[in-house]
Amino acid sequence: MNRRSFLEAASLGTAGAVQIAARQTAQPAGRHVAEPSPNPRPNVLWILGDQFRAQALASNGDPNARTPNLDRAAVNGVTFTNHVSGFPLCCPFRGSMLTSRYPHHCVPGHEYPLPEGQKTIADVFNANGYQTAYFGKWHLGGFHEKDGRAAFFITDPARRGGFQTWTGYENNNSQWDCWVHGGAGFSAFHYRLPGYETDELANLLIGYVKDRAAERKNGAAAKPFFAVMSVQPPHDPYVAPEGFMANYNPERLDLRPDVAHVPRLEQQVRRDLAGYYAMIENLDWNYGRVVQTLEQTGLLADTHIFFFADHGDMHGSHGMLRKICPFEESIRTPYIISGAQPRYQPWVTGRLPVVSNHVDIAPTTLGLCGIAKPDWMEGTDLSHHRIAKPAAGAEPDSAFLQCVVPPDQLDTPNTPYRGLVTRDGWKYVCFENRSWLQFNLNDDPYEEINLAQLNRYRPERKKLIARLKQWVADTGDRFAIPED
Repeated sequence: MNRRSFLEAASLGTAGAVQIAARQTAQPAGRHVAEPSPNPRPNVLWILGDQFRAQALASNGDPNARTPNLDRAAVNGVTFTNHVSGFPLCCPFRGSMLTSRYPHHCVPGHEYPLPEGQKTIADVFNANGYQTAYFGKWHLGGFHEKDGRAAFFITDPARRGGFQTWTGYENNNSQWDCWVHGGAGFSAFHYRLPGYETDELANLLIGYVKDRAAERKNGAAAKPFFAVMSVQPPHDPYVAPEGFMANYNPERLDLRPDVAHVPRLEQQVRRDLAGYYAMIENLDWNYGRVVQTLEQTGLLADTHIFFFADHGDMHGSHGMLRKICPFEESIRTPYIISGAQPRYQPWVTGRLPVVSNHVDIAPTTLGLCGIAKPDWMEGTDLSHHRIAKPAAGAEPDSAFLQCVVPPDQLDTPNTPYRGLVTRDGWKYVCFENRSWLQFNLNDDPYEEINLAQLNRYRPERKKLIARLKQWVADTGDRFAIPED
């Protein structure tokens, strides 16, 4: 956002900032020329929430959302509007996020650990002279909640992904009672964060950034850094600090048109959404704190900032709650790349309808830093959509969807499935040997008309099935795709 727009937004308050951000974001993608930077390689931050659906951003049209900082990031960076979580469940997504390997090759289900000896993006950055750090939710240690509270589980140091600095926790559904551990060995430190989880993890990341800035200021041979902040909010339970909760009245929220018209369900959805949006506003505020720290320390121009989430949240759409299902509210997540203005190269801003999946995040991150993805990564480097350069290879025409090992939960699908979302707006999902869902998202964005059993759409379904079979074959998956 330019200075004039920033001052205008400040005078109008949050609503004005949202309107300006939405207006600027609606412009077509543009190219800009960067000034040279003294840092030979850029820094990278990943900031991710849990259960944050893409629809819950003001810049994406949600009238309930107050997200001025993320809206500014969308204006100043690129938003991948066709980004999906290929397995919308915490552990599988996180395994794919870190390794760029599909869930059936890495973390196939809930409470499965990161495979022993599996390399991650941190290993690649370590080998290229970066400092690496991770703060927050991990959920890749393999702990089972039936055995106790995961907050007190100490993740094996060998399963911390190769990060040089690691302060995290396995899982914790209690944002005011969050315990973190880390350091060398199993029990170097383990303590309770003194306040609300998102605020405190942001404090840790801010401290880390300030330390890196101090190294540079003191003339040390400062290495670039790759740091991750992974927070539980806006995952349920839907609670936030009081000042944020006070901004949302359940009865005044606008519900999505596809929320099932069942009074009991609607009452729960309204109550949940009030806390959900409060958590999102709090996360947005903390995102702004981190960006402000980068700006104050002189690191903003040298730091790429990724914002995304592991999956979305249904909140009553199609009568469903939480995640795992392949509907839009579950699989679509925010994916914004902003921050650094790459050296000597034009950079791109705007909204891009580029197909992107969870396995593409790591290769794209490496590509922005001029590092080629290793052979064991399966995703696609899409960094040329942020910095104007030749593409590293062919781009996928679709995103592969999977539920490999479904969890045993009350409000989520209990059957494995495979599917895809195409660049031209089709979605197809099947159970083994049986078609389940088919939608034309261009005509039917709320997925109200299932075409999977209609003969009129059989020709298109045949094409989608053929492409899905190719995905299964290309990724070495084993799943019986139906013929029709």
